[in-house]
This record gives sequence, structure tokens and C-alpha cells, in this order.
Amino acid sequence: MENNNYRKFTRSSTESRIAGVCGGIAQYLNVDPLVVRIIFAIAFLCGSFGFWAYLIIWIAAPKDNLLSNQ
Repeated sequence: MENNNYRKFTRSSTESRIAGVCGGIAQYLNVDPLVVRIIFAIAFLCGSFGFWAYLIIWIAAPKDNLLSNQ
């Protein structure tokens, strides 16, 4: 039996400002990328958590290949 609702988290190549992390999270959660960027900015300003979380996701998450397939 095949599951068609399977989603895989990837960094976005279309909603990318720096590395596509916030755009990828927004696509995965189906929210506006601006909301995710604001949350990361607040986390960055409140301490270094936002920076380290962004850096770890940037390294760990694969980039989608939407632009190379067009």
C-alpha cells in the first residue's frame, strides 16, 4: 500500500534568501515564509539559539532540486 501523503523536508530553492532553511520549513509546515523568518530573527536576537539552529538545519537538510529540473 502506497502512502501519497509522505512529505520530506528540504531546503527551498525557490523561497530562498540565504540558504533556503526558512523557506523549506515554511513549505513543510504550509505557512508563510515571513512567519518563519520572523521566528528565527527573534530567536537570534534573544540569544544564539536562532543562529545555531539555522546553521545545523543548513548543514543537515538537503536542498531540493526544483531549479535543476526545469
